[in-house]
This record gives sequence, C-alpha cells and structure tokens, in this order.
Amino acid sequence: MQAPGGPMVRKFAAEPTARKLVAELLGTGFLVFFGVGVATLMFGFHFDGGSLAAGVLATSLTFGLVLLALCYAIGPLSGCHVNPAVTMGVLLARRIAVRDAVGYWAAQFAGGILGALLLWGLFNTSPLYSRSRTGLGTTDWGALSDIRIGLGGAFLTEVILTAMFVFVILAVTSKVGNATMAGMGIGLALAVTNLVGIPITGASVNPARSLGPALVVGGTPLSQVWLFIVAPLVGGVISAGLYYLIYPAHRRGLRQHHEAFEHPGPAEHPAPAFERPEPAREQVSNGRQHWTVSL
Repeated sequence: MQAPGGPMVRKFAAEPTARKLVAELLGTGFLVFFGVGVATLMFGFHFDGGSLAAGVLATSLTFGLVLLALCYAIGPLSGCHVNPAVTMGVLLARRIAVRDAVGYWAAQFAGGILGALLLWGLFNTSPLYSRSRTGLGTTDWGALSDIRIGLGGAFLTEVILTAMFVFVILAVTSKVGNATMAGMGIGLALAVTNLVGIPITGASVNPARSLGPALVVGGTPLSQVWLFIVAPLVGGVISAGLYYLIYPAHRRGLRQHHEAFEHPGPAEHPAPAFERPEPAREQVSNGRQHWTVSL
C-alpha cells in the first residue's frame, strides 16, 4: 500500500464497505467449502485409499490453490484476508482501520459457518454420510489427532504455523514484494502449513475455517474449537512483530504516517493485505524533488 492519499489507496477506498464485506464472506465460504470438502472426502469418506500422505497432499493443495485463486479474484475488492488471523496481522501492521477489521472478522466467521453448512447439506444427501462418523474436516487435538498431540503441543503448532503464514502475507504484499507473484507465494504458504499441520491438528491457521465445521459436527470438535480460534490469532499478533523486526524501514515509515492512519480523510483509508502498490515515483514540486514512497 502507499502512503495515505496515494492513488492506490484512493482506488481501494472507492470500493464500498458493503462490497468488501461481501467479498470476505464469499471468499471465506469458498475456502471452507472446497478445502474442508476435500478434507472430508479424503479422511471422512476415505477417498485417500488408506494413504494418509495422499489425503494430506490433496487437502493441502486444495487449500493453497483455492486461496491463490481468491487472491486474484477478490484481492482488488477486499484484500482477500478470508482469515481472522490475517486481519489481525494486517491490523497490527496498520494497513486497516479497527472498525474495518471488526467488520472483516464478522464477515469471515459468517462465511466460514455458511460454507460449512452448505457443505454439510450437500454431503447429507449421500446415504454414505454420517455426521458422527464421517465428520466435516474438523480440527482436533488429543484422541482425535492423528499423532495424539496434547493441548500444549496443538496450541504451539497453530501459533507457529499461523505466524509463518501471516508473516509471508505481510512480507510479499509490502513495498519490497513482487506484485505479480504475491498470490502464488501466499497460496504456497498455506499449502505448506497444511502439509505440516494436518497430521498434527488438522491444520487450522484460520479461526473461521475451524469454527464452521465444529458448529456443524458438535461434540468434541466444538469443545476444542476455542484453541483453534485463540492460537491462530496469537500467531497473527506474532507475525506483525516479526514483520516489524525484519523490515525496520517499514516500521519507520508507518511511524511517520501514524497520524494519517489514525485520522484518515474520506478517501485515505489504508489498503488491506493483498492490495498492491504502484512503484515509488519521483515528483517535482516548486523546483524541489520529493518522493511518493509505497508503504
């Protein structure tokens, strides 16, 4: 994103808030429907052929590819967070206002629930489906984990995976990132977190992805879902700290424009994560040179 008042910020701010929230709701719903859908087919209906590795690979690639597509599809509208932990990191990086972040969180959780309900309604038409036996791709720890991970290990896993994932997003969408490859990097990052996390916890890294299926299935997954809400949000907080630590120039630039972010004009709202900046360019004013620098 650019300094407040830059053309890309004005372009992003021109999108009505309602349209951004609808994009986040639909994007999160699609991510849950397709990603959790493949997870249910692999591990619930056992289309993995008895191979855990095949199921993990198929599910990981689905989540990564769906997010990659969504980055380019709804990124220009809402920034394509589709994940409350991402919004947390973006908020702490001062790329989105608090009031907008609250709206994003509401839309994301609603989208995750709607996506899970739609998926459950589809599977429920099959005589082979049982909510108690087949499940709905929930995230779990303890007896339901493939490696029987404990509470502490599950929490730490989700924090680490989410911190890495959100940090990648903040980095590739910064002024030093490659605009054309940002979506690819983000999709690959989600695929990698799933490759590691699915055998351990089912790989949440997204509170909305976990809450929807847990509400549908109920029972133990619902009693455990608090961990998959809290831990990813903690990971989002840590990712912002890592971003400031590794990219100190960005931190200095944000401090310089702190007041502008806190009190934006009507067309100066900072852009969320996936809105791409224009290259920095030189301007001439009153015979003196100055720079419009991307943040």
